[in-house]
Amino acid sequence: MKITIAIDSFKGSLSSLEAGQAAAEGIRRACPEAAVSVFPLADGGEGTVEALTLGLGGTLQSATVTGPLGEPVPAKYGILPGGTAVLEMAAAAGLPLVPPQRRNPLYTTTYGVGELIAHALDRGCRRFIVGIGGSATNDGGAGMLAALGFRFLDAAGAPIPAGAAGLEQLARIDSTHCRPELADCRFRIACDVTNPLCGPQGSSAIYGPQKGADAGMVQRLDALLAHFAQKTQERYPTANPELPGAGAAGGLGFGFLAYLSGELLSGARLVMEETGLEQQIAQSDLIITGEGCIDAQTAMGKAPGQVAALAKKYARPVLGLAGMVAPDARPGSLDAIFPILRRPCPLEEAIRPEVARQNLADTAEQLLRLWQAARHS
Repeated sequence: MKITIAIDSFKGSLSSLEAGQAAAEGIRRACPEAAVSVFPLADGGEGTVEALTLGLGGTLQSATVTGPLGEPVPAKYGILPGGTAVLEMAAAAGLPLVPPQRRNPLYTTTYGVGELIAHALDRGCRRFIVGIGGSATNDGGAGMLAALGFRFLDAAGAPIPAGAAGLEQLARIDSTHCRPELADCRFRIACDVTNPLCGPQGSSAIYGPQKGADAGMVQRLDALLAHFAQKTQERYPTANPELPGAGAAGGLGFGFLAYLSGELLSGARLVMEETGLEQQIAQSDLIITGEGCIDAQTAMGKAPGQVAALAKKYARPVLGLAGMVAPDARPGSLDAIFPILRRPCPLEEAIRPEVARQNLADTAEQLLRLWQAARHS
């Protein structure tokens, strides 16, 4: 019997691998002879670096980079066997790195994201997986690109200031000093939004307010990104600010698309492709997935829902485990959903890692016993 487990993290409690290993423990109690495979699962956001790096036998790297406010911040990324680097832009330019009273997307920068990429380039990486959710920035990726050697110059030929506000002075783009290794690099970007760069559905209008922008600032930011797109098209005529995802992460999606030939993909799909999960599912008898809270969004594209859709592609049964099942939850492609809580208890107790681990293992054990009984009835 082959059983595949791919569970998203129970945020604030267990990582993806910890959750999967807990479920595997319960499965082996019920069926010691089962061949159980645990796969990391993530959606490209927080936890993706750890899930992919540790799940695929890579190593975590540390670097000190420029944070969104221009101050040094510690950041981590992963290098997989074979040399693929796994990064989260939020590690260098995420909203939690900016105190609420200092949030102003006119002045935050993605420069540290470029420094993380450069750090990986120096270690031989030429293939990159980058999650771009949770940004504090709105600079179109200009900061990231500047850290990689692209020069954004004003009318006098001097570098423009960091942040979106600096784009107002942009007169010319010079790529003659960019890192030569970039020509050999491939960037796969985990991006789950389809916003264009500018306009009423663009980066500034939709995401600017959560980064500290008021209505007037949103208009200014939108005009600055439009100017950046115009100057980019003068240098790279095929650059398209209307492409779906160009507005992701304050326009960082546009920066990757226009300057680094990035490929934007659904985060969960990207992670599943990188781990080879589909091939494993095709050879399995049972699939177990889940997350901290299964709700209506799970069946509409969240990572466990995409695992379930893959399982149905191969007509495999798939069960979902959750710390909590919301009232609006619908199975979708999942055959059944089960909460793991074994008895009433306060939330602070339920999310303690040792409690969640035990509950996952115990519930997985009972589910497998039931599934085996049903198969043999």
